[in-house]
Amino acid sequence: MAATSKKSSKAAQATRPSSEIRQAADLLKQVSDPTRLQVLMLLTEKERNVSELCADLGTQSQPAVSHHLALLRHGRLIEPRRSGKHNYYYLTEAGRELAQVVHTIVG
Repeated sequence: MAATSKKSSKAAQATRPSSEIRQAADLLKQVSDPTRLQVLMLLTEKERNVSELCADLGTQSQPAVSHHLALLRHGRLIEPRRSGKHNYYYLTEAGRELAQVVHTIVG
């Protein structure tokens, strides 16, 4: 019986995701929404404020875009830079790396 439980615990350890896999999954969750992914890709071109992003996205309201930005900020994919009355958002290193992967996939 002891041998069976040892095998079971080894199997559980082998199937448990590594910290790198969990980190990758968390990053992918951040951009699992098409609008957030589009925001990420727009920010590869240049930093933008909420109004510019709303205009670029077309159908998204300012509160909706702000919500998406907050989620991306929380995931540490973007950071704000204050200039006058506006926050301009830009990609962090993790955001740039993820955008490169996405660009490779979508061409």
